[in-house]
Amino acid sequence: MLDKPDREFNLVIDRMALEAEIDALALEHEGNADALRQAVVSLLKSALKDGRDKVYRWFKEDRLGTACAQRLSWLEDEIIRATYAYVTRYVYISHNPSAGERMAIIAVGGYGRGTLAPGSDIDLLFLLPAKQTAWGESVTEAILYVLWDLGQKVGHATRSIDDCLRLARSDMTIRTTILEARPILGDVALAHDLATRFDKELVQSTAAEFVAAKLAERDDRVVKAGNSRYRVEPNVKEGKGGLRDLNTLYWIAKYVYRVNDSAALVEAGLFTRREYRQFVLAEDFLWATRCAIHFLTGRPDDRLTFDLQRDIASFLGYADRGGLRGVERFMKHYFLVAKDVGDLTAIVCAALEERQAKPKAMLDRFIAPFRRSQRQALTGTRDFVIETGRLNVANDEVFARDPVNLIRLFHLADLHSLAFHPDAMRLVTRSLKLINAGLRENKEANRLFLEILTSRNAPETVLRRMNETGVLGRFIPDFGKVVAMMQFNMYHRYTVDEHLLRSVGELADIDRGDGADEHPLSNEIMPTIQNRTALYVATFLHDIAKGRPEDHSIAGAKIAKKLGPRFGLTPAQTDTVSWLIEQHLVMSMTAQSRDLSDRKTIETFAGAVQTLERLKLLLILTVADIRAVGPGVWNGWKGQLLRSLFWETELVLAGGHSNADRRASVRQSQEELRAGLTDWTSEEIEAYIAKHYAPYWLRVDLPRRLRHARFVRSMLERGESLGTEVDTDAFRGVTELTILAPDHPRLLSIITGACAASGANIVDAQINTTTDGLALDTIFVSREFPRDEDELRRAGRIAKAMEQALQGTIRLPDAVAKRSAISVKPRHKAFQVAPEVVVDNEWSNRHTVVEVSGLDRPGLLYDLTTALSQLNLNIASAHIATFGEKAVDVFYVTDLTGAKIISSERQDSIRSSLLEAFRTEGK
Repeated sequence: MLDKPDREFNLVIDRMALEAEIDALALEHEGNADALRQAVVSLLKSALKDGRDKVYRWFKEDRLGTACAQRLSWLEDEIIRATYAYVTRYVYISHNPSAGERMAIIAVGGYGRGTLAPGSDIDLLFLLPAKQTAWGESVTEAILYVLWDLGQKVGHATRSIDDCLRLARSDMTIRTTILEARPILGDVALAHDLATRFDKELVQSTAAEFVAAKLAERDDRVVKAGNSRYRVEPNVKEGKGGLRDLNTLYWIAKYVYRVNDSAALVEAGLFTRREYRQFVLAEDFLWATRCAIHFLTGRPDDRLTFDLQRDIASFLGYADRGGLRGVERFMKHYFLVAKDVGDLTAIVCAALEERQAKPKAMLDRFIAPFRRSQRQALTGTRDFVIETGRLNVANDEVFARDPVNLIRLFHLADLHSLAFHPDAMRLVTRSLKLINAGLRENKEANRLFLEILTSRNAPETVLRRMNETGVLGRFIPDFGKVVAMMQFNMYHRYTVDEHLLRSVGELADIDRGDGADEHPLSNEIMPTIQNRTALYVATFLHDIAKGRPEDHSIAGAKIAKKLGPRFGLTPAQTDTVSWLIEQHLVMSMTAQSRDLSDRKTIETFAGAVQTLERLKLLLILTVADIRAVGPGVWNGWKGQLLRSLFWETELVLAGGHSNADRRASVRQSQEELRAGLTDWTSEEIEAYIAKHYAPYWLRVDLPRRLRHARFVRSMLERGESLGTEVDTDAFRGVTELTILAPDHPRLLSIITGACAASGANIVDAQINTTTDGLALDTIFVSREFPRDEDELRRAGRIAKAMEQALQGTIRLPDAVAKRSAISVKPRHKAFQVAPEVVVDNEWSNRHTVVEVSGLDRPGLLYDLTTALSQLNLNIASAHIATFGEKAVDVFYVTDLTGAKIISSERQDSIRSSLLEAFRTEGK
């Protein structure tokens, strides 16, 4: 208990000396209460600052998180005791206190546990007797005003014991604060009476109610914080696997097992000594991280954001080592600790179910009297039993006698849809050394694993339990290398192992037919594939080589060649898995950053895929991979691009896309337009058709061609050559802005500038030039509002900005700079992405393709298109993709005569101008 300070705590602050100085100040300012108060506040403020500075210095030296939080708590205790001494000696003096002039000042909440983060609130309960006098209220008020003058954030309540118990019965938050009540000073008997009555009148009879409420509260909290302990920007306090989870475990254990400190949980039989050590180490690491965040930012922020991770890692002593950067080593440690917290949570929940203090999932929700359920035999095995509805081992020798049982346990759980008994999980973790080379090569073990992976039940859930117990990483050492590995970028939201497991889960959803409204083509073709097993294995392994010097797709393909035969795959299946892993990024990159109306794009991609079966497998893997990256990464626009690429490639693989086919496609598109414009004369139709070159008819679908025709005619009837039209598509998640304007090289630059100034995020641009010198461009921007009417109003504002920019009524550089200043994303500054420019004449038959990649920022696309226009280049199409902090923008360009850029000097000029756009950052 912190009420019994050791030498170290006393070194934080010397309260006796502090109170002596207060006494001296009282003599100096005798008769002048205001001057005394100012002097005391100044003295306490100085003592508080000196104490915090000392705690910070010690923390920098030893990096002990729990000790830091305890030192800060002790410092606060002593400041409050000194404040109480000043108030009761010199402000509200009671020489002969009555029974009503008693008080206990009690720390509650996190402060009640004897720990404080640098930016934490101070939660206090001023406990007064039932029959009070004005003295108690006056002393409370005086203490609070001093603490507030010290800059403290104080949460407080003034109550009697009866008040506390009455409120605690109906408010679970108040009940929890009283559970952690810790007297700081004052009337000992008053504080003791509260603790005794609270235990007798509430705790003894309401364990089940409290546990249910706390677990429900935890579930709500982790959903709000992002329902995974493996998010790469975790909330150290509120996130899954964070400090609040440890707090919840202790609250529940204290309430149910009636213990006064966490060490007693070993004696109560809840934790083994090893598990208790896990608890202590996890708590210390999380406190160290939280205290470091507060100290370095100077604010009570508990989110470990990208822009902080490097600094926190350095502060806590994580250096580059073993091919991993210091920040990656630190975050890997964080996720391993979060996993440990998850393990401890599972142990406590299962133990509570055995005590009947927690309702069982999928079982009777009514809480029966305590009884130990009988074991039930499990058909087909003597090594495993069902106990309290969970799969358990029959005895402690099950794994030692047959190590294959370490895999069979999970196979049976999947087969019978059973949860795991904590005793079985504990025995698994103690038996990991049995997973050796012999077990890894065991045919039966690999057969069982492959059935788990390709199960039609819940492969993601079972694989995750295998991972959490350490079995998966030991059984497949290459997987073990990516466990808790974060990728220090803004694109991937989870650790590598979590991403792989989620990918399997996404694939299983597609396999079951779920989510057809979001990825209809994948669901449609899934039942038709011939290599279901190979697809599951490739999905599970596609990122397994992350973190290696070699390209992870190539290295992963090599790993697949090694693991395929071990898993029992045929040579053909192994080749398919290896190919899928090596090519798993190709379809996504082609769809998002190439012109899908360019014949060379489709032919090149079809040449890589070669067969329709591989095309189907690659599409489904790509969808599962993108959807598993994180919330909001998959959208309808990406789905549409992938479907378009699939359909175009399917046609080539079936023998289509010859020059004759393309000419026929142009004629068919024109005939479709003629059939759709029933209210037009034939002369009007032919005149309009003559305005467009062949690529337009191949690139634009019929509904958009019809809209374009009516839009252009209405503009010409009004005698206008500049106008915009907007349309939105909720399924694809984009809004279209169509612009008709006189064509000139800077047109796209002006349009992108107007979008940047309006805060619109461009995802694609189709540029069409008419035979009479006009440009009919369609810009696709990310949708922001769920309701069409709201989104159309936003689109109207963007369109108006485009027209104003094209008319020259607004100065674009100033407007873009102003928007950029308010759109700065500080997290981007944590990353370094070396800019790269590739100029290629092989990717298209008609255009030079310029691929630009680098650190994304507001206004980047405007700067790039401005640079291209200043080089007198025509941009035929633009394809914009963003992967977290990295932008990949691709432009199909020609010179002003419509020819490719052949000159090496001019290509060098393009590279240097575009690289300069990254260096100047729009200034």
